[in-house]
Amino acid sequence: MAIRERLSGNEAVATAMKQINPDVVAAFPITPSTEVPQYFSQFVADGEVDTEFVAVESEHSAMSACVGASAAGVRAMTATSANGLALMWEILYIAASCRLPIVMPVINRALSGPINIHNDHSDSMGARDSGWIQLYSEDNQEAYDNIIQAVRIAEHKDVLLPVMVCMDGFIVSHSVENIELLETEKIREFVGKYHPDEYLLNPKHSIAVGPLDLPPFYFEHKRQQAEAMREAKKVILDIAREYEKLTGRKYSFFEEYRLDDAEIGIVVLNSTAGTAKEVVDRLREQGVKAGLLKLRVFRPFPAEEIAKALSGLKAVAVMDKADSFSAAGGPVFTEVRSAMYGVNNGPNIISYIYGLGGRDVRTDDIEAVYNNLSRIAETGKAGEVFNYLGVRE
Repeated sequence: MAIRERLSGNEAVATAMKQINPDVVAAFPITPSTEVPQYFSQFVADGEVDTEFVAVESEHSAMSACVGASAAGVRAMTATSANGLALMWEILYIAASCRLPIVMPVINRALSGPINIHNDHSDSMGARDSGWIQLYSEDNQEAYDNIIQAVRIAEHKDVLLPVMVCMDGFIVSHSVENIELLETEKIREFVGKYHPDEYLLNPKHSIAVGPLDLPPFYFEHKRQQAEAMREAKKVILDIAREYEKLTGRKYSFFEEYRLDDAEIGIVVLNSTAGTAKEVVDRLREQGVKAGLLKLRVFRPFPAEEIAKALSGLKAVAVMDKADSFSAAGGPVFTEVRSAMYGVNNGPNIISYIYGLGGRDVRTDDIEAVYNNLSRIAETGKAGEVFNYLGVRE
């Protein structure tokens, strides 16, 4: 029977970690993720978990400690934000290339500089090609559910890749919402025990982790990583179906909100989806066929599935809370437009960069995007493809 609670996003994530009871958590504080290890360290101090909590001197050290722990054969987790994720950069690639199933909540925050502690997605989007699976969370409930599923995804024998679970800093991390928790015993049964086939402390079979990998072998190991990411698509869906049976909450690569008969739609990540749903409902009352695709899984990128979901629309806006500085739109936009390449009579697709550094995005801002899409759908002309929403030009 579900447990009704009221928790902030950070509390929800820390609670999921407590119920999972990882073997090692190594962490260094950075706003707005600080509360995650803070809450968890209290669980350790109170004897609610038997986790080895390692207080390190930097985020680089936190990820290094997780790599060492995971390579040794135990379940390891950490949490970070923004510049902390950037300081982990070198070790992110090592964790992924060594096929270590570390799970890390990333509480999204703008990267410096200038110094800014508020929410956007520049941190995790910068790490999008580091080899980590990336799950995004609209609210506290989804963040909680994603953490639990992430453990199973990461540790699956056909995957063995680390997973980031992303949620918006302050907007979700510090906002208290109603949430349904699972009983701890059900979660521990769901995630199971971690039994790796290969690990450093196995006295019966010696291995090397992270050795020198010269041209005769490096390429093949990268190809194996790529194949594991492809395999992750099937695993993510299989585990989501199993989780739905346990909780009644359905997850997939993305959520299609009123998209079945839509003529115009936006693609968006994380908490902005909640604002956009309000606008969609309002426009529907006015007879506008508006819809929304809320992307949950960004790595692996579900290109074929997105193309199918958007193929019937006339105009689509992809909204990025990060700028790739490519002069060709935001990171999610470029991926979605690539996915739509070759779709017969596909929609006009435009890019919006929005909300950088925590800039407020209100319902009237989202409605302005839909109004622009309505003009595009009516005229068949996209006009300006690359747009900035709410910036003073």
